[in-house]
Amino acid sequence: MKTLRFFLMTLGVVCVALAFQSCLNDDDTYWDLRYPNALVTVKPTGEKTFYLQLDDKTTLLPTNITTPPFGSKEVRALVNYKEVDKPSEGYSKAVHINWIDSILTKAIALDLGAENDKIYGTDPVEIVNDWVTIAEDGYLTLRFRTIFGNGNKPHFVNLLASTDPAKPYEVEFRHNAYGDTYGRQVDGLVAFNLSSLPDTEGKTVKLKLKWKSFSGDRSVEFDYATRKSTAAGKSSSIAEVRNALNLK
Repeated sequence: MKTLRFFLMTLGVVCVALAFQSCLNDDDTYWDLRYPNALVTVKPTGEKTFYLQLDDKTTLLPTNITTPPFGSKEVRALVNYKEVDKPSEGYSKAVHINWIDSILTKAIALDLGAENDKIYGTDPVEIVNDWVTIAEDGYLTLRFRTIFGNGNKPHFVNLLASTDPAKPYEVEFRHNAYGDTYGRQVDGLVAFNLSSLPDTEGKTVKLKLKWKSFSGDRSVEFDYATRKSTAAGKSSSIAEVRNALNLK
């Protein structure tokens, strides 16, 4: 998905508005189903099959959805699921998906040198310390906060890799608001595929993320290994993430 919109889900939701999702069961509570209970990688294995990568060791086989919900692309997604007592067919667990919503998933952007500021922007964001701000399964997934005035043009978010050979695991978050810098604070989610970074060859290294915040330049480090899980921050509710934020 090139454009991602987050919407507040009300307590009265019975079915999430996605064609492939199933209705809620009578014995489920609205509270349990309202929020995501996992961040996963959706991995198609064919035109009509896929599975979910929960962490480095845990894979989930959906039993109520057979066709890959996002086509042939591998994407990160928020999901609400429950385990079911069915054959897992070689995967770690069999699950029933209550709802699933993809996250804007991108590759590391091409470095354009002197054109980086013009194309990728220098507009500030805050990186939110949250359970979905994580480096795992070959992706850097970020929850970020910025100003959004409901402009018609999507905000442009990207990740640039350092061009310094001495800093192979340093990346920079870039945000171009295209002048849409007045309004309310809104949170968004984006995931970046880190496969273009050098292979860590099984070792855990420090992945340094830099960004321009509203109070100046900031950075944070993640423990990172190629296709290996590691989190930055503690768990917290992400209900407020699902506000309207138009991204590309």
